[in-house]
Amino acid sequence: MEENEISNIIIGCAIKVHSALGPGLLESAYEECLNYELRKAGLKVEKQKPLPPVYEEVKLEVGYRLDLLVENKVIIEIKAVEALNDVHMAQILTYLKLNKNKLGLLINFNVSLLKNGVRRVVNNL
Repeated sequence: MEENEISNIIIGCAIKVHSALGPGLLESAYEECLNYELRKAGLKVEKQKPLPPVYEEVKLEVGYRLDLLVENKVIIEIKAVEALNDVHMAQILTYLKLNKNKLGLLINFNVSLLKNGVRRVVNNL
């Protein structure tokens, strides 16, 4: 399955979660529910996957974690904030580069209409 197909399924599942829960909860609640929906849809999901950055030859054992990695191809970064900003976009782009993935979805569940909270981020490798 290609990244675009996976992302369509992810967005559908995210809309289902958002419709059921609405805005105003913690990121962890949305993460758990989205993880559940994605697995129910038959996708392989890794939750809170460690992402140690490498600087030259040094692997840095710091606390970076991917919220969700789907089919080892699409990174999902979940937010529950008033508004997405440039730092959030930079964060997921950095995760894409470090993990060598092409596509990421930055999803802010703290919106009244979820389509306004979804950003596709592409890493041109």
